[in-house]
Amino acid sequence: MNLSNVAVKARENWQVVCLAQDLVADSGVVVWHDGAQVALFYLPGHAQPLYAVDNRDPRSGANIIGRGLVGSVQGELVVAAPLYKQHFSLQSGVCLEDAGQQLRVWPVRLNGEAVELAVA
Repeated sequence: MNLSNVAVKARENWQVVCLAQDLVADSGVVVWHDGAQVALFYLPGHAQPLYAVDNRDPRSGANIIGRGLVGSVQGELVVAAPLYKQHFSLQSGVCLEDAGQQLRVWPVRLNGEAVELAVA
């Protein structure tokens, strides 16, 4: 399926950023959306299988969150930042070790074969 064909099907307030086949289970991929790098995490088997957070690590300033390891800390789904290993909630974007650090989060959904992010 072609991404441009799928984009036509998207509603006005959602933007197609990639296809489901581009996602990697239990890992992150990075897309460009609304002027920002966004890390998408696909966790099949979870009630909410898709998460979208800022790819920029607030502590280091590097665009690396999409390369972080996904896990769970006290029942909270998190991504561990690759450089300093701080844990960010995939749901809220808040850093578990330092609430002053936070990742922006985007509404994300799978619409057929299209992965869509909400347009601000």
